[in-house]
Amino acid sequence: MRSLSPLLLYSRSRALPGALVALAGTAAVAAGTVRWLETIPGSGPSDRLPVVVLGPLLAAAVVGTCLRTPSDELDRTAVRAWWPRRLAHLLVPAALAALLLALAVPGHPAEFGAPAAVRNTFGLVGVAAASAVLLGARLSWLPPALYAGAVPLAAPAGAGGAADWWAWVTRPGPQDGAWTVAAVAFAAGTALYAWRGARRGAGGR
Repeated sequence: MRSLSPLLLYSRSRALPGALVALAGTAAVAAGTVRWLETIPGSGPSDRLPVVVLGPLLAAAVVGTCLRTPSDELDRTAVRAWWPRRLAHLLVPAALAALLLALAVPGHPAEFGAPAAVRNTFGLVGVAAASAVLLGARLSWLPPALYAGAVPLAAPAGAGGAADWWAWVTRPGPQDGAWTVAAVAFAAGTALYAWRGARRGAGGR
């Protein structure tokens, strides 16, 4: 039990338990929405687009806001490097969010099913992580929200073309361009957060 104390203290100081509960709640709402959509006559896989955008967006907001650093000075002056802890701090809830949302949106992998939900989760979490470094954890939800709110209004219907790159969050599951952008966003955001940590200040705590 003594060996778990530092881990428990770390997770509580970053509000990780509450974040994990919020992720489970987000996935439950997404699953309920999918079940409801299936009961509407004439509905199809394309009607799931709001679920595979908003579900990952909410998950990314939860992950981003739990990336706060309450003891920034202590972290930077510690004997042991903190980047492995920050890396695990980001990867664990991100992986859990992707898994839960994949289970919440079963079927239709070629359109708006689990692959699209997983891609959007990791991509938006990467954007939120980078935003936590630049703006602070409390405001980390803002850039992904602006992007995910604006792009669906301008994105063309169908798949393929340049939209797979700039409107990746609205693309069907197997689009290579959309996956590439999401992967780059996640890798860049994760590396930046692991290296630097969340910014402190008005939105950093």
